[in-house]
Amino acid sequence: MRVLVQRSGEAFCKVSNKITGKIDSGLVLLVGFCEKDDLDKIKYLAKKVVNLRIFPDSDNVMNKSILEYGGSILSISQFTLYADTKKGNRPSYMNALSNDKAVNLYNEFNNELKKYIKVEEGVFGADMEITLSNIGPTTIMLEK
Repeated sequence: MRVLVQRSGEAFCKVSNKITGKIDSGLVLLVGFCEKDDLDKIKYLAKKVVNLRIFPDSDNVMNKSILEYGGSILSISQFTLYADTKKGNRPSYMNALSNDKAVNLYNEFNNELKKYIKVEEGVFGADMEITLSNIGPTTIMLEK
């Protein structure tokens, strides 16, 4: 499981010109799954995301989690996190989990996050347009 975490100001997801998820500030997560992912990994990474200390404290040092700082999460499914570009110029996605299995894990991950914080979502499998202001910029890849 891979989660690309981006500290963000305003962010939103559009599908067919309709906003499906929007946050004013917090984290934008791009989330991908592979065959060996399970509920234990989901729980671990959800807890890691909400406790990741990447928000500024009173001294402007990245020392606070989103739970301490405030905000919400925009979670976007992103199978291309498992792109393999070792051979040729066309990425292979053979390592990404199939849609029917990945959608269940994506929903489980979002439900786990919702135990801690407000979560907005993209639309699994849709052609999405994501707009965000990356603050910092702060972008961190988590993998379990």
